[in-house]
Amino acid sequence: ARRPLRQRVVEELKHYYNGFHLLWVDTKVAARMVWRLLHGQVLTRRERRRLLRTCADLFRLVPFLVFVIVPFMEFLLPVFLKLFPEMLPSTFETESKKEEKQRKKLNAKLELAKFLRETIAEMAKRNKADTG
Repeated sequence: ARRPLRQRVVEELKHYYNGFHLLWVDTKVAARMVWRLLHGQVLTRRERRRLLRTCADLFRLVPFLVFVIVPFMEFLLPVFLKLFPEMLPSTFETESKKEEKQRKKLNAKLELAKFLRETIAEMAKRNKADTG
């Protein structure tokens, strides 16, 4: 069953409002971290990753805002997101997109581990044949 158009529009508006709100909160926290860095304090690894993610989100926000500000360009947003999946700031991602991205990363890691395991097994066979 499809939801009414009004309900879908309201949900999208809430999604973008929450995304901008989270980005604003992340920006305030990042500003405090930069202040601490400028005053000689050291950031933890987690804080450094959050600062880098927030800076990347702010740089991604510029092309994203073009789609929001220019009239009728938001209809092209899905096309550009398909072409450039990392264009959307992290605060605007839905849970399903985050899960899909994690699933892809896990599959890539498993494939790499499988390849490395096969390579090591092949090298072991070759070394055993050379010494035997």
